[in-house]
Amino acid sequence: MTQYTPKEFAKQIGSGLLSFPITHFKSDYSLDESAYRQNLNWLFSHDAAGLFAAGGTGEFFSLTPSEVDRVVRAAVEETKGRIPVIAPAGYGTATAKEYCKAAEEAGADGILLLPPYLTEASKGGVANHVEEVCKSTKLGVILYNRANQVLDEVELEKLTERCPNLVGFKDGVGDIELMTKIYSRMGDRFTYIGGLPTAETFALPYLEMGVTTYSSAIFNFVPQFALDFYAAVRARDHATVYRMLNEFVLPYIALRNRKRGYAVSIVKAGMKVVGRDAGPVRTPLTDLTESELAELALLVKRIS
Repeated sequence: MTQYTPKEFAKQIGSGLLSFPITHFKSDYSLDESAYRQNLNWLFSHDAAGLFAAGGTGEFFSLTPSEVDRVVRAAVEETKGRIPVIAPAGYGTATAKEYCKAAEEAGADGILLLPPYLTEASKGGVANHVEEVCKSTKLGVILYNRANQVLDEVELEKLTERCPNLVGFKDGVGDIELMTKIYSRMGDRFTYIGGLPTAETFALPYLEMGVTTYSSAIFNFVPQFALDFYAAVRARDHATVYRMLNEFVLPYIALRNRKRGYAVSIVKAGMKVVGRDAGPVRTPLTDLTESELAELALLVKRIS
């Protein structure tokens, strides 16, 4: 059972950098739960305000429901209440509600509501989907505003009136006008989370729009760099932020942009580079080539 009310959950996740662990696979693509658990305990040696289990970087889209449950339970057991565990929910409404139920039973502290699969829908339909999912759980819910699950400030305000446990807003669109409208209307009603890949790129300008935190994928393999970058952002230390962007983040993005899906693949490649191999990505994603892996190794060496 969670130790947080939805409001307490929202406050906690907004207090620092958020960890977005990858999911470990063996060479035959089966889940490597033992390695996942061991890696979490390494990550815990670096401060984070919350942990997304089996999220986008954790290949939620490639995991079976039973695997998601194993990953969430492993995260809950290994965190031992040190930081909140945020479990995923997604696909259609009925399936998303089942994920929420499983998350509660596993002892998770919150829900990241990922977009529905494939189909497009009206804003009203998406709002109904979000409301049904929120009302199915006692946990605090973070809405991932992305893909076919994009709501504006009008719909969000209506939802907050009906769903007191809708406490987080994660932006995966990058529409500055929309973010400005949402924050202007909603203010501190939400904890705002940066959800664009790679989140560090947008962290400084987004801070001015009330986005106090973000989920860092690079925290997986260069955690101290990620924490130092976050500290520079929060201090509004522009010189340090832009130095670190030029030193690592922007060249990293250039490599990430080589192929679609590399936003996840490059994180697993980073794990391999630092000697913490987490196995391959599952299809339909593809792993980095050997030459790309060598390029990434040079980038990591630059900041080590």
